[in-house]
Amino acid sequence: MLKIQFMEEILKQFPNLTENQILQFKKLEVLYHDWNAKINVISRKDIDELYTKHVLHSLAIAKIQPFEAGSYVLDVGTGGGFPGIPLAILFPETRFYLIDVIAKKIKVVQAVADALELKNRDNFQKSYIKPALNADLIALTLPDKKTSKNQKYRLTKKGKLLLKKLKENGK
Repeated sequence: MLKIQFMEEILKQFPNLTENQILQFKKLEVLYHDWNAKINVISRKDIDELYTKHVLHSLAIAKIQPFEAGSYVLDVGTGGGFPGIPLAILFPETRFYLIDVIAKKIKVVQAVADALELKNRDNFQKSYIKPALNADLIALTLPDKKTSKNQKYRLTKKGKLLLKKLKENGK
């Protein structure tokens, strides 16, 4: 899928994006290609499909769970910033906490968020429980147990499990 087709698809799914949000989504390709050349943040075989395999996949969560202005979302195991960065672009009035134990990945998340001028996120390179206590939604990213590559999302809201697994086929 070409970047133009991706933007058409994202605008179709989210027609009320501002010009700034559109620009931020467009910048993701250059930022992640640049960082991926330095640090293996996204699988080398997947980097050319950044929008379909990572960005759109992250935004699919917004179709299942709305994010209210002023709420707090904890993205545990954010890796290179998915789903946190795309969701932070989509929901600028929601506060995102992006957490990962791998310092180099948080370094990338920080650089990408800074380049996009995202103000509604914090990044942590440790288990950071304080925001979790008050989080309205927790997006937990886990590697697939068989391959350790594919990521699934488990969503909880105030202790209630909303979505156990988001499979690749959408079921």
